[in-house]
Amino acid sequence: MVFQLFYKNAFCQKENDKYIEADFMVYFKIMLLLYILNSFIGVNTKIKLRVQGLTNSQIQSGAYALILAEENGLRRIPIIVGTAEAQSIAIALEEIIPPRPLTHDLFANFSKAFNIDLQEVFIYKFEEGVFYSRLLFTQEGREVLLDSRTSDAIAIALRTQCEIYTTEEIMQECGVVLEESLFAEENELPDPEELEPGDIKDEGQLREWLFSLDADELKERLEAAIASENYENAKMYKDELRRREEQ
Repeated sequence: MVFQLFYKNAFCQKENDKYIEADFMVYFKIMLLLYILNSFIGVNTKIKLRVQGLTNSQIQSGAYALILAEENGLRRIPIIVGTAEAQSIAIALEEIIPPRPLTHDLFANFSKAFNIDLQEVFIYKFEEGVFYSRLLFTQEGREVLLDSRTSDAIAIALRTQCEIYTTEEIMQECGVVLEESLFAEENELPDPEELEPGDIKDEGQLREWLFSLDADELKERLEAAIASENYENAKMYKDELRRREEQ
């Protein structure tokens, strides 16, 4: 009934008490095109994000939640990241310069050395609990897109000061509105100095973490480990100090 009234009012004109059909198909196609165009723009509009911080994950033990905030809005996207990735992101957020470059530092330094610019990080898909990202690089007018884990992409983006985007579709599916006070305190970030070797399971990531500690921190940790009779950790700290002395 509603459609019939709409049809008569919108697409027909009255003449001699009879409705004469206008060009319904033309109007219908225009409306359909506008609807599709509006839907396409809404889904694919890029939403600019900023890294708000890190906090302990409430759903996965030993992991952290990376909070990406909508730049001009109240929505937030929480992304679960591992300890090593959280450490790398926290180092970049705190602008800590490790004595030896971490993997993400090396990647950023390599790009800079060869005049490769990272233009943006685009989180383009969310599927089965996983966020998918692309890195857009430019070099002498040439553009290259590379797939990346989102945690790696964010860690690199922080080191190159590039912009981070996602889609409106992902914001609608994954975005939540969180109180600013929940993440306002800086001490909620996972400070690399608060980690212990036992928190890092991967051997390569453990070496990178040891590289990130300065000599004074290593000495303090060595003394504390000996005092608490944690000789396994003490050996790690001592070996790292000896390695640096031999360089």
